[in-house]
Amino acid sequence: MSTCLIICGALAREVLALKQRHHWKVDVVAVPATFHMIPTRIAPAVEKRIVELRDRYERLIVVYGDCGTGGALDAMLDRLGVERIAGPHCYEWYGGELFQQLMDEEPGSYFMTDFMVRQFRTLILKSMGLDRFPQLKDDYFGAYKRLVYLVQKPDPALIEEAKAAASYLGLPLEIRATGYNFLEARLLELLQPESKRILAHALK
Repeated sequence: MSTCLIICGALAREVLALKQRHHWKVDVVAVPATFHMIPTRIAPAVEKRIVELRDRYERLIVVYGDCGTGGALDAMLDRLGVERIAGPHCYEWYGGELFQQLMDEEPGSYFMTDFMVRQFRTLILKSMGLDRFPQLKDDYFGAYKRLVYLVQKPDPALIEEAKAAASYLGLPLEIRATGYNFLEARLLELLQPESKRILAHALK
């Protein structure tokens, strides 16, 4: 059965790593991660991919959270009969139950993933205009109390970049190693139910 994953570009490294780890015979097509800055673009962009690909594959799976679409993404997917991985966003996928615990502990938490740390200058500084109007930093981030870096793949270079980002934002940094967590488990559930059960048993 031919399968294609339509993914958020922010998940590309992680999804491709999981594909290699589990030997999934799937194709992967990305939608630009920059659309997160204007969430109204997400559902139309994903729909465009679906229309382009649905005649070439027996199964399409969207690897995207709602990510600020206000339900528009799920409404479109329901209309087209296309499934997506469960969960509201990648912070919940990576953080799992820890994400909600951290939010309950401090609602003013600003979360970053490996992708966001790697792309901090492009995704945050440039796209939010902070490279041109640095005075907007307090308007954007003044209400946050801490920066929480959810680490998918430990990398000393990224840790240093996260420290630099926290220093720039004027926020204390907390680092939590999460791995791929729910992203891996939920993709396993969709793509390899038997492998998922074996993994769950091995983790007990």
